[in-house]
Amino acid sequence: MKTSQELRSSLLAIDHRGYPAYKDLKGSYRFPDYILGIDHVQGDPFASPSRVSIHVPMETAGFPAACWSTPQREAAFLDHILRLFGQAVDNYSFQAKGSGKSGAIFTTRPGQEILSRTACVRTDRELVARFEVGFPANGRTINARELEKILFQYLPVCAKQSLYYNQIDPKPLRRVLSLADDQEAIRRYLSENGLAAFVADGAILPRATGVSNAPMKNAVPFQSPAHLSVTIPLPGGRQIAGMGIPQGITLITGGGYHGKSTLLKALEAGVYNHIPGDGREYVITDNTALKLRAEDHRSIRNVDISGFIDRLPGGKDTASFSTEDASGSTSQAAGVIEGLEAGSRVFLMDEDTCATNFMVRDELMQKVIHPDKEPITPFINRILDLWENRKVSTILVSGSSGSYFHVAHLILQADHYKILDITETAKKTAAGYPFEIPSIPPLAWKGGRRRLSPSGSGGQRGAGTRNAAVSDRSRGRSDGGRDDRPLKIKVQGKDQLLFGKELVDLRYVEQIADPEQTKALGQFLAWLLAHADGRPLADQIHQIYFKVRKEGFSALCPGDCPPFMALPREQEVFACCNRYRGLKL
Repeated sequence: MKTSQELRSSLLAIDHRGYPAYKDLKGSYRFPDYILGIDHVQGDPFASPSRVSIHVPMETAGFPAACWSTPQREAAFLDHILRLFGQAVDNYSFQAKGSGKSGAIFTTRPGQEILSRTACVRTDRELVARFEVGFPANGRTINARELEKILFQYLPVCAKQSLYYNQIDPKPLRRVLSLADDQEAIRRYLSENGLAAFVADGAILPRATGVSNAPMKNAVPFQSPAHLSVTIPLPGGRQIAGMGIPQGITLITGGGYHGKSTLLKALEAGVYNHIPGDGREYVITDNTALKLRAEDHRSIRNVDISGFIDRLPGGKDTASFSTEDASGSTSQAAGVIEGLEAGSRVFLMDEDTCATNFMVRDELMQKVIHPDKEPITPFINRILDLWENRKVSTILVSGSSGSYFHVAHLILQADHYKILDITETAKKTAAGYPFEIPSIPPLAWKGGRRRLSPSGSGGQRGAGTRNAAVSDRSRGRSDGGRDDRPLKIKVQGKDQLLFGKELVDLRYVEQIADPEQTKALGQFLAWLLAHADGRPLADQIHQIYFKVRKEGFSALCPGDCPPFMALPREQEVFACCNRYRGLKL
């Protein structure tokens, strides 16, 4: 390993040379209190900035071991350090001058959610911050003096302000660690006490705007209906009160614009922990909860939707259903089964985004169209079956159809952003409007049938390489020959993943919180395709996800792991695979 003085000498040696000479700087350099890694050098000043990292020995960083005593604490600790580091580099970005992206200093900008990220990681030996730097140039001529400012003046200050315990304010850190303990205590309470979700009194559910995840100013604080109020013990003898939504079937109803969907959106986001001040930091949902919706035109691969759709005209098999262009009802039926395969214990649904013919058939329609002529078994006919036989809860927003009053265990009304428990009165009223739900056999779906086709080589290949499980369309090959070049994975926001030449549309996978999760989904997909061995898809996803949780992203992509990724949930890994049109099952 070279010294910082050798780095300074190298900078002087390449000053005013052509930009490619910057490539000579790649490597690791020992500074007084940390190691600086120049991990990748950009090709020119207008290309994506160079990748740089700072590695601080844990003894030097000095943070107490209590910061990572639980996985939740470690995630909150690293998130806090990353935010501090991001604030520090913001002060120096573009202070060094030059052409194109010269002088830019970027790192991950976390949102309201606390996610495990590659931008800031901890090992037993070191604390690592990863970021990007635009190496300065005038035109395409190296300006080494400006890079010297960044590496020897700006970055040491940024590191000092964020990566050393004795240099930061410990109070905010203690607060985020305490909040992580609280959030984990609430999650344990949910599972131990038959609750699907919890919304604390005083929570701020509305967001500032449709494009901002910050809390709305002057919003109505949440207040639990008295009948549903629970008090949850927190560490240190503290308590928190709020609404406990029991497992089972919950209907959220009310007039338009009164807060039904706002509550559901908060519950969707509650699968993640949130930062202090978000307003939803004490909104906690079962972490397997899955938002379901209709998704016209998506692809479906060998999904058994026969419990919802059967006897199609032409005799098409729905026990192993595939299509490149799903309708609203078939896509939602597939979503339910895929959710079961992913291990979801709670389904979240909003009638605004559901297929009407999948959700309910009213009495008049049942009389006009004989059941023998209707291949769809509506969700209302299955919702009790899912709960009673599979212990899968449903939380549904409905403002136009009263049919679900007959099957709901709990009925909530949103009224001017206040939540009322109207179960008793709604049930009494519904009794005057009989709605017959036919008796049907339990859902016969069994997991483990969908298996990922093994690679043509029969062996395991490194993640990111191509194999027989990747379609010719993704390879860009039409002649059937092998193509072992690394597979290109690009992200377009959080909604679209370009996997080779195949676009994976994730617009309606609504619980992806960050584009860095989408980038990680591409790596999960590449690993699964490269390691396909004929076992059930669910088993292979469980295997790699557990390994990543235990060992970090290096388990997913050994060697040069792409920077700036965030860990998605296992449910989103399933969703990404299910929407990849090149998947061979």
